Amino acid sequence: MPTVAVVGAGLIGRSWAVVFARAGFAVRLTDVHAPAREAAPGHVAEALRQLGLHGLVDDEAAVLGRVRVVATLAEAVAGADLVQENGPETVEAKRALFAELDALCPAATILASSTSAIVASRFTERLAGRARCLVGHPVNPPHLVPVVELCGAPWTDPAVVERARTLYAAAGQAPVIVRREVEGFVLNRLQGALLSEALRLVGEGVVSPEDLDRTVAEGLGLRWSFLGPFATIDLNAPGGVADYGARYGGFYRSLAADPAPPAVWDAETLARVVAAWDGGPDPAPAEERARRRDARLAALMAHKRAQP
Repeated sequence: MPTVAVVGAGLIGRSWAVVFARAGFAVRLTDVHAPAREAAPGHVAEALRQLGLHGLVDDEAAVLGRVRVVATLAEAVAGADLVQENGPETVEAKRALFAELDALCPAATILASSTSAIVASRFTERLAGRARCLVGHPVNPPHLVPVVELCGAPWTDPAVVERARTLYAAAGQAPVIVRREVEGFVLNRLQGALLSEALRLVGEGVVSPEDLDRTVAEGLGLRWSFLGPFATIDLNAPGGVADYGARYGGFYRSLAADPAPPAVWDAETLARVVAAWDGGPDPAPAEERARRRDARLAALMAHKRAQP
């Protein structure tokens, strides 16, 4: 089975460790911070326990045994088929880390970054092995939300992207190929459009933040958990996508002509949203809310996997 080096043992890194180990891969997990390394096995074990409750993993101990925490980057990447980088979200940090990875790793090793928005060309241009570098952007937490966006730089070898797609698919993820570099890739551009409009609607007093969230969770989100937007509108007009566009295109064109402005992210609007949110409807600590979120995501994953 493949060997994967996971660099960074924070929320995303340890979730990636679960993904790959669950699929039978050998995983070496490292972090520059000793406390993060020491805490990682406990976090991985808890994630596996939750997956086990929903029948999403058979032998928790065996999976945990495939995750080895190591102290150095060199030890983590030795002989790895794939490196999944989860370092700080800055160009400078990724440039430095990828230079080190490129120097340490065998030529055949794929180097992938979990970056949420930074395109690979910004931190791989000067590398001798830049053709084997790409972005492998997950959704938090990747062991419960399987999509991963694969986006190469202009100089990334297409064969590397295909090898990466095969590895992620073998790990149980749902790889999506982003055909050219765009900041934020696909998922965060879609999320950003919705968030900007949400900030505008709440900031202008059109709707409360709780009702805005309810509109998505109990409305759009129910369909979107198993149908994408094109599959959705294909069913929302008798003649499919083209008919939907003919019927409702005028309305959506008017909306597109008046998008939420960048100012919705300014302090003034954010302050109004925060005041209206008032801590949110759930007073539980964030750690407990995250645990409940993950439990519901696990149940949803189990449900989806049980469907034909």
